[in-house]
Amino acid sequence: MGNTSEALVIIDMQNDFLPGGSLGVPGGDDIIPYINDLQSEFDWIIASQDWHPHDHLSFASQHTGKNPFEEVEWDGLLQKLWPDHCIQGSFGAEFSSALKTGSIRAIFRKGMNRRIDSYSCFYDNGHLETTGMSHYLRGLGIEKLYFTGLAADFCVYFSAMDAIKEGFQTYFIENGTRYISEEGYLKAKKQMIERGIKIISDF
Repeated sequence: MGNTSEALVIIDMQNDFLPGGSLGVPGGDDIIPYINDLQSEFDWIIASQDWHPHDHLSFASQHTGKNPFEEVEWDGLLQKLWPDHCIQGSFGAEFSSALKTGSIRAIFRKGMNRRIDSYSCFYDNGHLETTGMSHYLRGLGIEKLYFTGLAADFCVYFSAMDAIKEGFQTYFIENGTRYISEEGYLKAKKQMIERGIKIISDF
């Protein structure tokens, strides 16, 4: 098993983010065998789960005349609108049945506040409320975090950026992620490198 000071963080490997889901990431299911194999390298495995109320304001369906992927502003934050996804208790919000979950020690749910989205597994998008994940990891003596999951240019990226801001040594495993937009990912990758996040192809 791995070093007890490091953890694997699996971001949002949920049905709605896989091909065929309401917000499917191209090739999202291809990384599941890799993530399953990767788990054997770590003592500590943590996961995040998007967990929205049915009327979450990030859903385009909650804005008359608006379509998915348009942007709006409310409460001082710019928000991309999405198809309804990962609704609490729905099949779409469940982890993929192909994902091994038996070794996951803790699951941090996010996006539960109707009025604010939460891409990161540490904070909502306004950094108004914490999930408690930093405190949990520090209590375990975790110093290094390795990120995989979906999507590389949104929730994995924002989680990694918050992780390094919180003082963790942060690694982004490219073979264990897939992106929505190549352009968006290349921009995100550049910003991660500038912040000191280590981009690695494999563990």
